[in-house]
Amino acid sequence: MLNVIIIDDEPLARENLRILLEKDSNINILAEVNNAIEGIHAIHHLHPDVIFLDIQMPRINGIEMLSMIDPQYFPHVVFITAYDEYAIKAFEEQAFDYLMKPIDPARLNKTLQRLHQHHSPQNLTKLITNETFKYIPCIGHSKIYLLNANEIYYVCSKVTGVSVFNSNNIEYFSELTLRTLEERTNLVRCHRQYLVNIGQLKEINFSKEGQTEIILTNDVAIPVSRRYLKILKELLQL
Repeated sequence: MLNVIIIDDEPLARENLRILLEKDSNINILAEVNNAIEGIHAIHHLHPDVIFLDIQMPRINGIEMLSMIDPQYFPHVVFITAYDEYAIKAFEEQAFDYLMKPIDPARLNKTLQRLHQHHSPQNLTKLITNETFKYIPCIGHSKIYLLNANEIYYVCSKVTGVSVFNSNNIEYFSELTLRTLEERTNLVRCHRQYLVNIGQLKEINFSKEGQTEIILTNDVAIPVSRRYLKILKELLQL
């Protein structure tokens, strides 16, 4: 049984693909989502074997979305596109497969046969760049905010998810994991649950009890664990 998520901003395209996939009794559709942010959330929480991913989506396209997925949850990827140049590039750059819109049932069946037989990890290293994120996508009320990564003051992992804070200490929610943000931004880990922008550091406080905290330029205090204090001092050349 293959667990599948469909990610496409076009409702009719999602419906058509779902109808075709439902004809295969060994396919279990976990979710259908209409944008990259919801796609990241679904992947991180539902852990699909395969995603059928539209390349051309607003705000964050399919290829950009892949760079935001935590590697430990990475599924096999079948690209869906209406544009030949994207499909050919995606296929040549190690995508598992691609499907052109409108999807041909016979072509889809060939893809599904390959998926059922293919169990080795998928390598998309040539497709996903290692560049740092210029923007961090966050979720609002019926909105997607693209926050300038250099203007983020700190990021915190909570029970409810990952929270991102700006200079005014306004809280935004991101589907990206702390590990992804640590690897793909200039934020520095200072605690198991915190990443911080050391460019906004005002002072470091050491308490008599041996605890350490960073004070940012907006006067927000961020805890520093002993594990990361030495690394932080080295970065600050202290």
